[in-house]
This record gives sequence, structure tokens and C-alpha cells, in this order.
Amino acid sequence: MIELDNVAYSYGGAELLSDVSLKLAPGSFHFLTGPSGAGKTTFLKLCYGALVPTAGQARIFDQDVREMTRDDIAISRRRIGVVHQDCQFLDHVSMAENVAMPLKVAGRDVAAEQQNLDDLLSWCGLSSRANALPPQLSGGERQRAALARAVILSPDVILADEPTGNVDWEMSQRLIQLLVELNRMGKTVMIASHDLGLIRATKQHVQARVLRISNRRLQLAGADL
Repeated sequence: MIELDNVAYSYGGAELLSDVSLKLAPGSFHFLTGPSGAGKTTFLKLCYGALVPTAGQARIFDQDVREMTRDDIAISRRRIGVVHQDCQFLDHVSMAENVAMPLKVAGRDVAAEQQNLDDLLSWCGLSSRANALPPQLSGGERQRAALARAVILSPDVILADEPTGNVDWEMSQRLIQLLVELNRMGKTVMIASHDLGLIRATKQHVQARVLRISNRRLQLAGADL
């Protein structure tokens, strides 16, 4: 689905990632860990085509990123749901309209998808907040809305960048449980997180591979995680 082969990425002459190789198999569950600034966000951007590697090869659904047009990237994004760390929304429209935005961008009939939208908001525990504006949402509600928006098109892959970074432990567990349920539906999931306690707790419920970025390289984390 997503393959990185000896990938490196440099910015401004500084190498951020080096010699990174990974294959994301269908239905797999990965954690990506490492200290702040290690390159987790850069790695995820390489996985969904927002960045092009400076060396090596990145393939998304069997297409080389370097050969993909802007339209190719846009189409592939419909199959990859991304939960961004900063949770950006359009503040002047409702939360439900924000969640439905990918449907509009993909040219789908939002009215015809209303039941699916309602079911998704219910699944994320957001039904009562459907008409609230983003500034009126709590941190946990914003994170759940970001997850709902990322999966509204039923993507094959979900990439989540520190989705629990701004919420308490109870909300962190709820968000992770939603991602675990998506994985059980057959979705491929990768979560970037530096919260080792949360990773250990999640591994009690799902078979997850834990990867660590250290010294610009991707490593398999030890058995203690």
C-alpha cells in the first residue's frame, strides 16, 4: 500500500531522515515513536505524498511518488486519511460541515451521504455537537472531529500525527480505541506518538508493531514496548 525503499529526506542542507525502508501492509497497525523533532511528521508526510524523498523511492498504491501528478496525489489522498497534529478547521462553518468537507472535495453528494455522516458522528461521540462551530469545541472534541473528517471517505490507510497530544488520558484512550476499531475493520493504521504508556496500553488490545526514529533512521522498537 505504502512502500519506502532506502528513503532519505533533507531540508536546507540538513538530513532529517536517512536510509528509511518500510512496507505498510493492508490491515496492519503501527506506532511511530521517537522524541520531539526526530522526524515523525516528516516521515508521515513522505507516506502520503506531501513530501518527495531527496533519495530513495516512495511508492503509494504502486505508484512512484516522483512520477505522480497533482491529480494522482489528490486521488491517492482519498484512500489515505490523515489526522493532522494541529487540527485545522474552517471556523465559520459547523463541525459537521467541516467533517463532510472531504466529500465535497471528492465531488460526492453530501445530502446523499447524510446518514453515513450522522452514523460517523455518533460513532465518534459527536452527535450533540454537530452544529457547533469549531471554536466552541473542547480539545477532545476537536481531535475526534479531526478523526471523523479523516475517515469520512472510508480510506484504506489512516495516518495519525500525535492524535492524543493535547487531550487527557481518558480521551487519549477513547481516540486510540476508535483507531483500533478501524483497524479491526481492515484499515491500515499508523499512529505517531511519543507517549510510551499509551502505546503499551494499546498493545494489550491490538497486535501493533512499534517503530522508532532515532539518529535519522527507522528502527524496530524493543520488546519492552
